[in-house]
Amino acid sequence: MSFVTPGEKIRVRFAPSPTGFLHVGGARSAIFNWLFARKYHGDFLLRIEDTDAERSGEEMVAAILSGMKWLGLNWDEELVFQSKRLPVYQQHLDQLIASGKAYKCYCTKEEIEAARQLAKSEKRDYRYRSLRKCYHLSDEKIKAFEDANTPHCIRLLLPDGETVFEDGVYGRIKVEHTQLDDFIVRRPDGYPTYHFAVVADDHDMNITHVMRGDDHLSNTPKHILLYQAFGWEPPRFGHMPMILGSDQKKLSKRHAATAVGQYQGAGYLPETMFNFLTLLGWSSGDDRELFSREELIQLFSAEGISKKSAVFDEKKLEWMNGQYLNSKSDADFSSIVIEQLVQANAITADFAKDNADYLAEMAAQIKPRVKLLAELPAMTAYFFSDPETYDQKAVKKHWKAPDQATRFAQISTKLKMLSDFSVEEIETVLRHYAEELAVGAGKIVQPLRIAVTGIAATPGMFEVMSLLGKETVVRRLEKAIQHIEKSAHEQVTE
Repeated sequence: MSFVTPGEKIRVRFAPSPTGFLHVGGARSAIFNWLFARKYHGDFLLRIEDTDAERSGEEMVAAILSGMKWLGLNWDEELVFQSKRLPVYQQHLDQLIASGKAYKCYCTKEEIEAARQLAKSEKRDYRYRSLRKCYHLSDEKIKAFEDANTPHCIRLLLPDGETVFEDGVYGRIKVEHTQLDDFIVRRPDGYPTYHFAVVADDHDMNITHVMRGDDHLSNTPKHILLYQAFGWEPPRFGHMPMILGSDQKKLSKRHAATAVGQYQGAGYLPETMFNFLTLLGWSSGDDRELFSREELIQLFSAEGISKKSAVFDEKKLEWMNGQYLNSKSDADFSSIVIEQLVQANAITADFAKDNADYLAEMAAQIKPRVKLLAELPAMTAYFFSDPETYDQKAVKKHWKAPDQATRFAQISTKLKMLSDFSVEEIETVLRHYAEELAVGAGKIVQPLRIAVTGIAATPGMFEVMSLLGKETVVRRLEKAIQHIEKSAHEQVTE
């Protein structure tokens, strides 16, 4: 069976549980489903599986929705909450009971555990269906349990045979029913199990394709059995590979941040995360790594999903973010930088408004160096205030000349004489000075960089100095001279 039938109306869903924030694995599943729906002009639906009342929370729902919106994953139709569908589930359960496809089980936890331990002692697998104690209860016994309001669960009556289905990623899957059991579809507390609710929801929402993580692959036979018990047509299934950390183990907090919101807060662009997560377990068939959203919609297919687990490479993600930032127009990049700096309280909105040209030039200078927006406040601090400290490692390496203070004083004098503090004039002065001392230009520029900015790595120093202006550069040179002289005095008096 083909995964997509020509002309059919595609309907897929993403169904997170609000017991935590939007996980990168969940976001990857949402992206795959969204791309699949958009490619075939279908519907992408969002369902919140919040039947676990104790662990679900409005804060988590809000975080999931926020993450979805940040990634640009707009959904079609009204948001569905499982917690509002409990009466519907009960109707479906009543239907199963009435049809004889499910039965009530009054066994206590203690009875089940005793049977499990007995099977273990006899070195055999435990299966409730091997006895089906409650399925064979007499009408009188059932009435007695009911009259006593005895807690019970509901189990699906598993037929003999096997379940065979064609997975869109893994191909033909066959499971013998001897490997399964009469699994529970409603718990004693009255709430449906995951297996039951997801099937009822997908049927009622007219879902045509279920694309989810391969940790659900073992659940699929159970779900198909439920569809068959109701006489419903099951959707087609496709299971995505697991996301691993760098040590080839399931991705967790020990490898990297796992919540989408953490990457948003760290300064990643939404288009970066969208592109990066799409490539975790899917390939376009070539070596390209950067795609527009429109290209991904056109290229995406279930055939491109890999069976092999994907590795979450945070260094690659950072590199990709830098590529996306650098591809922005200067105007768009400048707007992003200014917004980030204002949000971080590095500058005020009034300063941004009054110094638009200065900030635009600063943004153009740092553009090739930025990988994460969260780095911007520290990376640009010297554009707004004199350095309070100097990178000590850089100082030891580049301020070794015994006459370093004298050199700074001579440079300051030469710069003061410039009527045009342009990049070209600054470069000419400094290169000539290097020739006078018979040293390479780097021996002059790098010490000067530390004096003016406090750090060892910046954009081109001539461009930085020109933007800062003569008065600021001269003042910072004088502060550097004082720092050197003070340090020298302290060493002598020790």
